[in-house]
Amino acid sequence: MFKKSVEDLLNRQVEREGNSAVLYLSMASWAETNSYAGIAEWLYAQAEEEKMHMLKVIRYINERDGKAVIPSFDKPPADFDGLKTLFDQVLDHEKFITGSINEIVAETIKENDFSTHNWLQWFVSEQVEEESSVHAVIDRLNLVGDHNLYIFDRDIMSMREEENGE
Repeated sequence: MFKKSVEDLLNRQVEREGNSAVLYLSMASWAETNSYAGIAEWLYAQAEEEKMHMLKVIRYINERDGKAVIPSFDKPPADFDGLKTLFDQVLDHEKFITGSINEIVAETIKENDFSTHNWLQWFVSEQVEEESSVHAVIDRLNLVGDHNLYIFDRDIMSMREEENGE
């Protein structure tokens, strides 16, 4: 069992991970309907990862004799101002999630909850990878500018596979 403050922050993280999933689903749908099939696949994969993160937190809370609360999720925007802006939003969102994870880590230290602190290290490492992945996408988008987006769209999933060692 952990302290209520830690449980509350973990339940807030359930909501944030779920909101991440629906945000990326909305972005994927936008990309798909704007003929960016590769980018849509990348975003669908991101949405699936965020759902997995949410489930991981839910199960952890319940395993520790807490009570995971399943929230409603915010309705994400449906339109985006282009690929560069979209990926800038993804990066900002990932930084927000990193801050949220760090806040939970700080609370576990304050409360001497070393089990949860240890468990959270996977998320800490995951956020480093998430931010790095989005930086790589933005770097490549900056290289191609508004030209060669077809090639970029075609190659984005191979970037993901390279990062994941596939």
